[in-house]
Amino acid sequence: MKESRTDMPPATHQSSEEVLEEMYIAIREKEGRIYTDKQVAQLPLIDKGHRFYKEWVIRERSSQRLINYLAAMRKPLNILEIGCGNGWLSAKLAAIPNAKVTGLDPNRVEIEQARRVFKKSNLQFVQKGFDGQVFDENVKFDLIIFAASVQYFASVREVMANAFALLTKGGKVHILDTPFYNKQQADVAAKRCREYYQDMGFEAMADHYFHHTLNKMSAFKHKILFDPRGLWNRIIKKDVFYWIVLKP
Repeated sequence: MKESRTDMPPATHQSSEEVLEEMYIAIREKEGRIYTDKQVAQLPLIDKGHRFYKEWVIRERSSQRLINYLAAMRKPLNILEIGCGNGWLSAKLAAIPNAKVTGLDPNRVEIEQARRVFKKSNLQFVQKGFDGQVFDENVKFDLIIFAASVQYFASVREVMANAFALLTKGGKVHILDTPFYNKQQADVAAKRCREYYQDMGFEAMADHYFHHTLNKMSAFKHKILFDPRGLWNRIIKKDVFYWIVLKP
């Protein structure tokens, strides 16, 4: 039997998750999407001079539609947000009366910021990726929110199966702030995405960003609560994202 070595230097090899996290943060820094604690505390409101002001106006409207809808239920809600990032939406959801919110994200930097900025007794942040094993089998949620996060999962069918397994009886999944395409649009968007990350020097990120088609929703019991193709929206507000509710 070989003797164990106690004088070996610590391993420096990074896991694939750590490499992806570093690449994701580097991209966001280069894009100008890293926000100060003060800015995060105010989101989705942001200075009109900010380069992404128009995007945040859209997310303000979509988040307010969601919050109004959930608040109108007038009942206790245990909510999970998958891909919560810096936690701004989870914090807004935690302001709903009788709501308990868990924000889940694999990114250490953003989760640490979320914990630092938002401190509420009914709000917690968990640093983990989402799969079927992330919570104990007795943990259930009334609502699961995917806001600007479905595009980071390769298979809609698989991620929804994992989400449905965490729902209480009558629970539902809400998807918002996520682009959906037809087949031709998806192919064009995927090509454009790869070129974008290639130009930035992070082509590998394109392998972790997926362009899902709207017809994938037909595999589930679903309802579109906001359709950006509506005439009034196209004329007046021009919001670009669907709001879709799914149930098992």
